[in-house]
Amino acid sequence: MSDLNFKINRNRFLTALQNNARAISANSPIPALCGILIEAGDDGLTLISSDADLYIRTVLSNTDDENLGLSILDTGSIVIDARYLLEIVKKIDSEDISVEVIDGTLTRFTGGKAEFKINGYRASDYPQTDASEPENSFQLAYKDLSDLINETVFAASTKETRQVLTGVNFKSDGTQIICTSTDSYRLARKILTVSAPEFNVTVPARSLNEVKGAFAGCTDIHVAVSDRKIQFQADGIMLQSRLLEGAYPETERLIPKEFSCELVINREALIRAIERSSFIKSDNIFVIRMQMNSAQDISISSKSQEIGESHEDLTAESYTGLPLDISFSGSYVAEAARTLSSENIHISFTGEMKPFVLTNEGEDQSLLQLVLPVRTYN
Repeated sequence: MSDLNFKINRNRFLTALQNNARAISANSPIPALCGILIEAGDDGLTLISSDADLYIRTVLSNTDDENLGLSILDTGSIVIDARYLLEIVKKIDSEDISVEVIDGTLTRFTGGKAEFKINGYRASDYPQTDASEPENSFQLAYKDLSDLINETVFAASTKETRQVLTGVNFKSDGTQIICTSTDSYRLARKILTVSAPEFNVTVPARSLNEVKGAFAGCTDIHVAVSDRKIQFQADGIMLQSRLLEGAYPETERLIPKEFSCELVINREALIRAIERSSFIKSDNIFVIRMQMNSAQDISISSKSQEIGESHEDLTAESYTGLPLDISFSGSYVAEAARTLSSENIHISFTGEMKPFVLTNEGEDQSLLQLVLPVRTYN
C-alpha cells in the first residue's frame, strides 16, 4: 500500500478507536502492538489491534454508517501508538478529522485550526494474526450474552496458579450451552437454550468482559468457535480471543442434588443486611454467620476482635428444615444474590460445612450460584 490519506467524522472515529483500544497492552514487548493498525482501502477503513491474546478488527464504511463522513483520498496503512492516537483525536475540536501519512511513518492529524504530527510504525512491522473464521458458528442475542457474562464471570479465579479457572467454560451439547465459572470457593452456572454445534472450550474472563463492552448496542452476535479460538462478530466489529488450555474440572458433581434446609427470602433485604456488616472484617475477610430456626427467627452477625460486632434479625418468606448455624463469605453471597433477578430467592442448604445453592424463586432455574461455607470458631 502507498501513503494513507483520509477524512472522517471525529466522533465516529473516536468511538471506533476506543473500542479497539480494549485489545491494547501498554507494556507489550513488541512496540507495534502498542499501536492501532489503520488501513485505508477502496471499500473503507479498517482498524486492527491486538495483544496476542485478544484481537479486535473494526471495519468502517459509509454504507454501514451514513453519518461516518468517510472519504478515502489515498489508500495506505500505518500503525500509531494508541495512547497518542486517542489523545489527539480527543483533543481535536472539530466535526471532522483528517489523517495523512506525509513522510515515511510521520503522520499528520488536522481538524479545525489544530494540527498534530506523530511518528508511527510501518504496517509491515505489525505482527500477522490468523483472523479466519472457525467453521462452528451460531447466533446469540446480545442481551443473552451480556446477562451470561454478568452472571458468571465474577466467579472466575483471579489467580494464575490454575489458569483454566481464570475463564468461563462453555460446553454445548447441540441444544443448550452450559456456562460455568469457579474459583474453587464458589461456582456460577448459567444454562442457555440455543441451537449450536457441540464444543467444550474455556474463554478468559477478561476477554468476555471486553466482549460485553465492545458489542454494547448490538442486537445479535455471530459466534464462531474452534479448539483454539473464539470469535464474536456484529456491526462491522470482530473480536477474537484465544482459549485457555487444559481440561476444565467436572463441576457438576460439586452441586448438591438433595437438601435438608430450604430458605426463601427477599433478595434486596438479604443483600442490604449483608452490606451493612461489610466493614467488620477479621484478617481482612468478611465472614457472615447466619442462624436459622424458622421464617420469623433468622439472624445474621459478624464479629472481629479488632473492630467489634454486628447483629441483625431478618424475616423470611419461608424456612423449612432443622435449625441451621452456618458461616460464609459475605461478599460471595452478596455477589451471587445480585446476579439473580426474582424478588425472592431460594437458598438450599445441605449442612453447616457443605456447599449451598442460590437460585431464582419460580420456574426459571437456568442460573445457579453455589457458595462454600467457611469454618469459624464462635
